[in-house]
Amino acid sequence: MATLIIPAVLSSPRDDAMQLYKAFKGWGCDTIAIIGILAHRDASQRALIEQEYKVMYSEEMTKRLSSELSGDVKKAMLLWMPDPARRDAIILREALTTNIDLKAATEVVCSRTPSQLYHLKQLYVAHFGDYLEHDIQSQASGDHEKLLIAYITMPRSEGPEVDMTVVEKDAKALFKAGEKRLGTDEKTFRTIFTERSRPHMAAVSVSYKDMFGNSLKKAIKSETSGNFEYALVTILQSAENPAKYFAKVLRKAMKGLGTDDRTLTRVIVTRTEMDMQYIKAEYKKKYSKTLTDAVHSETSGNYRTFLLSLLGPNT
Repeated sequence: MATLIIPAVLSSPRDDAMQLYKAFKGWGCDTIAIIGILAHRDASQRALIEQEYKVMYSEEMTKRLSSELSGDVKKAMLLWMPDPARRDAIILREALTTNIDLKAATEVVCSRTPSQLYHLKQLYVAHFGDYLEHDIQSQASGDHEKLLIAYITMPRSEGPEVDMTVVEKDAKALFKAGEKRLGTDEKTFRTIFTERSRPHMAAVSVSYKDMFGNSLKKAIKSETSGNFEYALVTILQSAENPAKYFAKVLRKAMKGLGTDDRTLTRVIVTRTEMDMQYIKAEYKKKYSKTLTDAVHSETSGNYRTFLLSLLGPNT
């Protein structure tokens, strides 16, 4: 569910390209004008503007954006321009090869649907000439690596059907593999978490609590650690309530001294065209402050203007 505000006057991709060219010209560019256009166009509109721009001015618009903008607003804008699947591929490539960030890579992989992952893997190899699996293997290790590889290769159902007998069997198997024994049987966790659908995992979570009194998330946290724990929790919370999960990620990025701008940018940019309305609602509910207000107090300048334009009105 997108939160893009439709401008008062609908313009064509050609008009937009001309306005952008005008904003680039002269000393310093008109960043506010650029944000005013691009923050309010969806992925297909942005692609059309890029096409028109190239035809009209024989240059890549993203190259021009890259040379005209700077700092956090430049990073955010360049991440915003591609369509969601290509953007995910770019985020993963960077997190696995240049600015190593296994948490970011884990978040992207474990919060996407099977069809999103399928599309992303194809784009990844087409774009970078390397397989996503290969890049994961070169950075991740142990159970974390095995889980990520299984998660991007296992076919999972995307339908709502849930078989309660299998759900209860899985809940028992996870209890036996974790809380019931000394040490943890990680393989059971890996198998169940990578082979089951989201509705199934959400049902397993409810069933686990009913049967054993403890939440499955708590069990994961006490039985596993590090990136493996982070991956399991991400899969579980994306099954139960992805908006709540991302509200938490955003809160963590803005808490304490200094802001984790990379996480803030990544989450806002990647979720704007997916479920931002829900994330905003969850944020308000959980932290009794709107996400817009939080972002406003943690950022400044054109970077703030851009993120707030993506977030839309303070509802």
